[in-house]
Amino acid sequence: MRRVRSMCPPSPSGSEVGEVGAGGAGGRRGQRSLRLPRPAHEREVLSSAAMTDSARGFPIAVLVSGSGTNLQALIDASVTVDHAARIVVVISDRPGVRALDRAASAGIPAEVVSWKGAADREAFTGELCAAAERYGARAMVLAGFMRILAPNAMKRFPNAIINTHPALLPAFPGAHAVPQALAHGVKLTGVTIHFVDEEVDHGPIIYQEAVAVMPGDTEDQLQARIQAVEHRAYPMVVDAFCRNRLSIEGRTVGWREAP
Repeated sequence: MRRVRSMCPPSPSGSEVGEVGAGGAGGRRGQRSLRLPRPAHEREVLSSAAMTDSARGFPIAVLVSGSGTNLQALIDASVTVDHAARIVVVISDRPGVRALDRAASAGIPAEVVSWKGAADREAFTGELCAAAERYGARAMVLAGFMRILAPNAMKRFPNAIINTHPALLPAFPGAHAVPQALAHGVKLTGVTIHFVDEEVDHGPIIYQEAVAVMPGDTEDQLQARIQAVEHRAYPMVVDAFCRNRLSIEGRTVGWREAP
């Protein structure tokens, strides 16, 4: 069976993170975290000058559509003293969802940008980006956001839109990854956290972690184990992004060592 390395940051001792199995071909064999100094041709996701003062946190907008369990994980992480992200606004494409209640409970501003009220996808995306920019967001993090962004989002937030997907991409893209994994009888599925590009669930992969499919699994049981991984991994990846620890070269995302 083909195996890929989880795109995890190196441990404090400098040892490399171990292998994880993958049901899809999301990673590269033998891929390692980057070591400083990095080659001059390798471009950082955001320049150091773009980073906000660490005492205040790097400002992000979180986009939601539903219950907001990944949003809650990000909120819980962002209030700790050592997390680099600061959620400045939560934006939903529909009113009345639980994620908006979570934002209100945390004292985070929230806005609804309705899909139904938009002329087309580009207009809808433009309104989302404008809402994020009004609150000073420098990146957008998708947490259960169920709309496809138009290319104008990537132009306004280049290399600064992140999504989590409940499968080992490129396997099972789209909105039905968990039932598709069960229907196909795979033994491993998992979590992929990636940058967003113009295609659906296609952008450069930042992190992957496998989740075993157990005999007799229901959709809810498998979804719960996948979410447990997301709730741990997503804040870690967002923190690394906000600390300028990620770089992109082609489709490969590298991790810089923590300072």
